[in-house]
Amino acid sequence: MSDHPVGAEAIVDDEFDDDEDDGEVEDDGEVDEVEVEDDDEDDDEDDVDGNRAVGGMSVGVLDYLARSIVDDADAVDIEVEEGRRSVMLRLHVSPSDMGRVIGRRGRVAQAIRTVVRAAGAREGVDTSVDIVD
Repeated sequence: MSDHPVGAEAIVDDEFDDDEDDGEVEDDGEVDEVEVEDDDEDDDEDDVDGNRAVGGMSVGVLDYLARSIVDDADAVDIEVEEGRRSVMLRLHVSPSDMGRVIGRRGRVAQAIRTVVRAAGAREGVDTSVDIVD
């Protein structure tokens, strides 16, 4: 007899001996590594949480509220003093806008403090606001 198989055995042996890549899947028991491309570049901002300033949302909310209330929006200035888990914000406005920011009996100032504190709580930061003349 010859060393080459004949008949059905020849077809089976040839399938497994073929080293060419003809689109068939081999199961060698190993897991191949798969690379995944990141086509959505807009999600990169969400991946970097360590880069954000502590109390950044609080500062943005205070800036928005103050500029919406005052007449001289360019005079609005916010100083930020960061602690471990707290942020102290000092709001500076022009002297002519001080009454608008404080409001009658301090109601507007208290409302600003409440909203900014809620924004800070959303970030897990204790936030306080001082209105400085």
